[in-house]
Amino acid sequence: MNSAARHSWTHFAGPGGVLSSVGWAFQQWRGIRVKVRDNNLEQALVVMQRKMQSSGIERMIKREQIHHIKNSEKRVLARKNLERKIQSQDLARKLKSILIKKVR
Repeated sequence: MNSAARHSWTHFAGPGGVLSSVGWAFQQWRGIRVKVRDNNLEQALVVMQRKMQSSGIERMIKREQIHHIKNSEKRVLARKNLERKIQSQDLARKLKSILIKKVR
């Protein structure tokens, strides 16, 4: 079994799984269904992994993991958060100036 599939199964299985702890994130969660054709489990796991990536479940699982984060990863995350914050502030400043011009 693929390690990603095994890892995701441990998070979803049981009463303390991710879905029970973060139920608000998936109000109408229907699950991911993958058909295994011709006993080709590897291909089905690839399809499942692709569906998990596109639906955002993989990001949610990564966020829930408690493990050591390397300093280089921390720097990258901090830089991305800073860029996001600056971009948001710039957008807010532009919108404020537009609204002030319209009021005058």
